Amino acid sequence: MAVHAIIGGTGLTQLEGLTLKEERLFDTPYGAPSAPVLSGEYAGRDVLFLARHGHPHRIAPHQVNYRANLWALKQAGAGAIIAINAVGGIHAAMGTGHLCVAHQIIDYTWGREHTYFAGDIEHVTHVDFSYPYDEALRGKLNAALQVLGYPHSSHGVYGATQGPRLESVAEIVRMERDGCDIVGMTGMPEAALARELDLPYACLALVVNPAAGKSSGIITMAEIEEALAGGIDKVKQVLAHVLVA
Repeated sequence: MAVHAIIGGTGLTQLEGLTLKEERLFDTPYGAPSAPVLSGEYAGRDVLFLARHGHPHRIAPHQVNYRANLWALKQAGAGAIIAINAVGGIHAAMGTGHLCVAHQIIDYTWGREHTYFAGDIEHVTHVDFSYPYDEALRGKLNAALQVLGYPHSSHGVYGATQGPRLESVAEIVRMERDGCDIVGMTGMPEAALARELDLPYACLALVVNPAAGKSSGIITMAEIEEALAGGIDKVKQVLAHVLVA
């Protein structure tokens, strides 16, 4: 059975309940990953865990070394990756606390190291990215959400923005027009790099705030932190169900 790797985002820099067996900081050809790769047991299964922003949360979305993170997980023996992302809700159904298993992504980021096929290499490989997320892994996430009875969407288009600032109202209007349902800052190039490494990858997104212009007030960190506190326990329950399935 493939070892699942979990990439923890904002609000999940530690995986409580993980029985730690090994902590290893990999030296990759692309530099140091955000944090050591933790190897241990969770919900009775062997797992790997990596904090995308480091622990404590210290690395901004546009400064995450995505190439090193994915490479380190591959080196550690990951056979599949579940990425946890805190996002804003654009579509009316994506209210605070809602969980979404994204099925598509639009990349609005710029200037990030987004491929392994760069520099002095023997050949360039053009990976197919028609369907960014692994359908089998998405199915497991959706099945777990169904069993647990958590409000969720089985599909959603993730709009990946540069950050670290939040978006303007006009930008969200544009993204909604483009077909985005949720907005976050870490979905790319992570998904594409996983594809280049031939690692099945899926995203479980937790909505922590209405996107700009989708509520009557401004977005505050207090609002986001409150939503994270209430939602991360649900995320961990979903992960446990997926691992034992």
